[in-house]
Amino acid sequence: MKMLEYINWDPIHKFSLWKGFSIHIYSLMFIISFLLGWCIMKSIYKNENIHQKYLDPLLIYTFFGTLIGARLGQVLFYDFSYFSDHWIEALLPIRENNHHSLLGLIKGYEFIGYRGLSSHGATIGIILSSFFYSKKILKKSFIWICDRLCIAAAISASFIRIGNFFNSEIVGKPCNTKLPWAVKFVQMDTEYGEIVPRHPAQIYESISYLFIFLLLWYLYNRKKVDNGFLSGIFFTFLWSARFILEFLKEPQGKEVFNFLYLNTGQWLSIPCIIFGLFLLKLRIKEYFFS
Repeated sequence: MKMLEYINWDPIHKFSLWKGFSIHIYSLMFIISFLLGWCIMKSIYKNENIHQKYLDPLLIYTFFGTLIGARLGQVLFYDFSYFSDHWIEALLPIRENNHHSLLGLIKGYEFIGYRGLSSHGATIGIILSSFFYSKKILKKSFIWICDRLCIAAAISASFIRIGNFFNSEIVGKPCNTKLPWAVKFVQMDTEYGEIVPRHPAQIYESISYLFIFLLLWYLYNRKKVDNGFLSGIFFTFLWSARFILEFLKEPQGKEVFNFLYLNTGQWLSIPCIIFGLFLLKLRIKEYFFS
């Protein structure tokens, strides 16, 4: 019996809803990630007797913090040379295409969703939005909300990487065809080079983030955690996984930082890892020996 040499990945990546308008699976994963995050935070608020009225503002703050931060991060860190001449595409989920019309009305553009989103930019956006939410709405310490929101962020990141997999973007480097899970991304953007079997880097990341979510959820339920311990776990583990897996990924666009054998994603991950280690150093003794 002949063994499978690699997986031909040629999926449906969007659903047509109306003439000229469709929803991408990536966008669907984005929505699911927020709904899951909302359910997790609802459980946490109920567990800690926080009134449910604070949930909807949290969703709004986090959604806009994530979207704005992620998009600006993509524009500034990865594709500034392109978006500097296409600012409307930086702001709106559309792309120039002379063969399409937006909603059947505006010629020269097509709706593609926000496909270019930076996780580092999203992190900055969530940190800022969480700070304002904690001060203006919840009236609790900033680190309190971070220790809980990072649980939801981990599972959200896992689903978003699945969306990247359906988009055939953020692909891995070519690998040995004998690797059972090697993937040939048939719809891969030509900027990544030849269509050959590659590491499914998106799935590697998704699985890593799922395990980090399970660890955070276990630690949260084992003992009420405050003062940055869970945030330290999140920043250290998640960005370390990202740093390591970047070695298996193709470059993303016109990266701003790419030197000393490290790419933009790795350079941006280093401060996050250092911050996480700093939090852990402060809190790990208190957590295990209190």
